[in-house]
Amino acid sequence: MGNYPADLKYTKEHEWARIEGNRARVGITAYAQEQLGDVVFVELPKVGATVSQMQTFGVVESVKAVSDLYAPLSGGVVEVNAELVKKPELVNQDPYGKGWMLLIAVSDATEVDALLTAPQYEEFLATAGH
Repeated sequence: MGNYPADLKYTKEHEWARIEGNRARVGITAYAQEQLGDVVFVELPKVGATVSQMQTFGVVESVKAVSDLYAPLSGGVVEVNAELVKKPELVNQDPYGKGWMLLIAVSDATEVDALLTAPQYEEFLATAGH
């Protein structure tokens, strides 16, 4: 394992959130992009949209599958990674860096408590038959 940075929070839907003050940067985990294979398209909400914890906010499409993206936290979208329109492969190449998807202004900081730590996420993957 070890492919899950300790400073991030995780969901059971394989998204991550990096808390940056009252904001959270969001993407999908290394595990998710490995399962998807080569990402060919990412559909994201527009800046100004509102997302809700564990509700879909977009779609990631790979050569193998189309998967919904789930928001790890609720809030307003303040930035989207426009690079992914031209270079969706960044999700595969750098899922925790250049492959980020959204920056959310978090509306309820207590929601962070519902997310998994890196060790909890690794344990989830191990016990969920993945």
